[in-house]
Amino acid sequence: MGNYKDPDLQQRQNTAAAAKKALLQKFQAASDDPTIAQRQAARVAVNEARLARMAERKVAKSLLAAERAEQAVKAAELVAQAQREAEQREALVAAEKAERQAALEAGQKAERDARYAARKAAKKVRRRGY
Repeated sequence: MGNYKDPDLQQRQNTAAAAKKALLQKFQAASDDPTIAQRQAARVAVNEARLARMAERKVAKSLLAAERAEQAVKAAELVAQAQREAEQREALVAAEKAERQAALEAGQKAERDARYAARKAAKKVRRRGY
């Protein structure tokens, strides 16, 4: 067996500090690297382009919604106008029907009165003999 000795607390602290220092140096060297800065700038540009496209889509969607709402209003107005015209036609037809019915009843009453008058006249002729 080898001569294995556990590192003491001071050695572990020194090793950890050295590792942290190496990691910090690696990070600082990476932050000074121009290729990383270029990649970061490219990411920022892509993100800004994405945000611009999202804003354009949002504007287009709101315009489409407004256009659909306007079309719905126009369709509702057309339906209301068609309904008013249909009601006017129905009222006109009803008025014409009532007028025809009144004329028919007046004609029937005139015929009935004429028959009644003829019967009365015939009765007078029969009773008086002339």
